[in-house]
Amino acid sequence: MPDLFDPERHEPLGEAGWDANRARRAIEAIVAEVRTEASEAGTWAIHPREEAAEGTPPYRNLYLGSAGVTLGLDHLIRIGAAAPGPIFADRLGDHLEVNRRMLAGLNFQTRSYLMGDAGIRLIEWRTTAASEAADHLAAVVAENVDDPALEMMWGAPGTMLATLAMHRWTGEARWAELYRQGVEALDRARVDDEAGGVIWVQDLYGRKGSYLGAVHGFAGIAFALIAGRELTEPQAWSRWSASLARTLEATALHGEAGVNWAPGVGATQVPMVVQICHGAPGMIYGFAGLDEPIDDLLVGAGELVWRAGPLIKGANFCHGTDGNGYAFLKLFERTGDQLWLDRARAFAMHAVAQSDAEAKAVGRRRATLWTGDIGLAAYLADCIDGRCRFPSLEFDA
Repeated sequence: MPDLFDPERHEPLGEAGWDANRARRAIEAIVAEVRTEASEAGTWAIHPREEAAEGTPPYRNLYLGSAGVTLGLDHLIRIGAAAPGPIFADRLGDHLEVNRRMLAGLNFQTRSYLMGDAGIRLIEWRTTAASEAADHLAAVVAENVDDPALEMMWGAPGTMLATLAMHRWTGEARWAELYRQGVEALDRARVDDEAGGVIWVQDLYGRKGSYLGAVHGFAGIAFALIAGRELTEPQAWSRWSASLARTLEATALHGEAGVNWAPGVGATQVPMVVQICHGAPGMIYGFAGLDEPIDDLLVGAGELVWRAGPLIKGANFCHGTDGNGYAFLKLFERTGDQLWLDRARAFAMHAVAQSDAEAKAVGRRRATLWTGDIGLAAYLADCIDGRCRFPSLEFDA
């Protein structure tokens, strides 16, 4: 049995108890600094600890760029966690063109949700209600249906989330139809096993493999299917539900520390990672809405996340402490057990300390959604309210 987590990637949980007022002050500080640090172009300089080639212009996408900051600020205002103020939505059209040129220069497609046009256009429509943004988004989603990535960041599972958001916000039938086209494409690409499970092969960054995580694999596909199950014919959904649960169970690795999943089917990485992008936190988030008897698996995964402790990479969604804390909020949402909210809040206090320490060391915070402090602010708000509203994955009506 491989090691279920690497202690070197984690650090002991801090001793600070839950303090809602401290969480509110942290949100206020993050929002104020992000607004102050914005350039006239509505961008933020790349943080020194973000990976970037020398001379790289500010990122513009949803994942770690300006569009994500606009979403985060808009989200915080809508839920009452931040005071009204600038969200820099007026520059989203400019961001689209700059982001397209950057992706094209790297030989990446420009349609995707977290990295490309779809995410920027979705936030543009949400913040401006521009009909052009909606029409372009619909065209981009249609073009992305058969993308070979077959995962959330670049492929149809990501752009399907955009259609679900638009369907809930507008009620327009075209968004439901585009979502169903995504489901049909996933059905065409599925690989069934003899035991009734299902998996997909991702064609990603020049390599092919069956990834399991939330950002790049199976859990992200499952999340997109589960989130839109009301748009799927009941008999077809019953088939999807059972096969997803079967694969979740078949790929789980059990040990004394709990339950975890390797980055991919047949992966030999030892020890394994414990992050939203790969590992137990993302599996919890991806499957917490599935109405199947998988509670033992999800709770075991939650225990693994708790035992591993906060991530040394600091406060961020994708591979940080607050991203893992969102797994606890999902378990609280599913089970109603106060234990999981308490654990989410414990991680929140640790993430605030990590964010403050990094800001002091570097001289500024990370103005990004998935890799920085705007995401942390959203997580703190959810810990205060006892809710789970991961911005960019879930949207209120």
